[in-house]
Amino acid sequence: MKRRVYLDHAGTTKPDPEVLKTYTALLADHYANSESLYDEGSEVHRMMEKARSAAAGLLGVLPGEILFTSGSCEANSMAVKGVSFACPDKRHIITTPIEHSSILSACHQMEHLFHYDITWLPVYEDGRVKASDVRSALRPDTVLVSVMHVNNEVGSVNPIQEIAELVRKKSSAYFHSDLTQSIGKVPVDLKQIDLASISAHKLHGLKGSGILVKKTHVPMEPLISGGEQEFGLRGGTANSAADTVFAKTLRLALEKQEATWKHVSALKQRLYEGLSELEGIEFNSPKDAIPHVLNFSYEKIPSEVMQNELNRRGFMVSARSTCESNSNNPSYVLTAMGFSERRASCSIRVSLSLENTMEEIDLFIEAVKEMITQYG
Repeated sequence: MKRRVYLDHAGTTKPDPEVLKTYTALLADHYANSESLYDEGSEVHRMMEKARSAAAGLLGVLPGEILFTSGSCEANSMAVKGVSFACPDKRHIITTPIEHSSILSACHQMEHLFHYDITWLPVYEDGRVKASDVRSALRPDTVLVSVMHVNNEVGSVNPIQEIAELVRKKSSAYFHSDLTQSIGKVPVDLKQIDLASISAHKLHGLKGSGILVKKTHVPMEPLISGGEQEFGLRGGTANSAADTVFAKTLRLALEKQEATWKHVSALKQRLYEGLSELEGIEFNSPKDAIPHVLNFSYEKIPSEVMQNELNRRGFMVSARSTCESNSNNPSYVLTAMGFSERRASCSIRVSLSLENTMEEIDLFIEAVKEMITQYG
């Protein structure tokens, strides 16, 4: 079988063997409903709460501020809708046009169905927003400001600490940040952040597992009605095994963060240098993006054609957020950054992890070179 090279770690990651081992053991031996009153159910509940406390300690928040979810899409929806519904007298939301589609869709829904005003902050060529633009957009009726930390397509890093402090000092709004692409990659301080979304499968954890950090002072209405699970904010029988191993997933990712940064920095440098030698390659990721992501375009070959050809040659990459991979539209992130529709329609995202090697990078560069010679 032809060798397959996985270069789409921003899309999802392979579960860590330690996480899988613990998860399998939990499924076999601790399958009782965590809400049951008999001993087995109480034991599952205790394990979940121990994991909640461990995750809280790793993130520097209180255990009661950790809400288990199915992932960042749900956490993002909870942040946007749950907080807005809890504050009906405030009907203005501030966000950016380069957020994950779960934030964009939630904001569009609040605008079209519930008649909220949405301010879309300008995004600059470096893929970032400015705190000064947030300041200008704040209003007395602003309920939420949502700005992602690291962009999933180009790896740009927003100044969320500066924005969070500004929102807290200059308004009564709450600040939410999607940390899906930053946790385990860059240091994050949650002291000034009111709400934050994290997904396990971006951290070599399980799909269908994530959390929403919601500080105790933040009001929220549940989106999923049910029992008293997750402090009454998310009904439904808990995915107890996945919730329990979330803390382990997070701990392992944070322990490997420094080593991963060093490793992928060297890989990205090799990738950048190799692609720079190919005429017609344009880099879309800013120079100060995280090293885990490199986005580039070759305007003579559309994204879909290049993806399919790379797949045929054994390389797994994406062109944009995986949630948008079936769309034929240009990357909305790149167009928001001011790039042409053609360039945004010919982009490729390479995303790296500790599992990738220099040999794989060299093979990828050679494959792109051959494609350009053949199709360009």
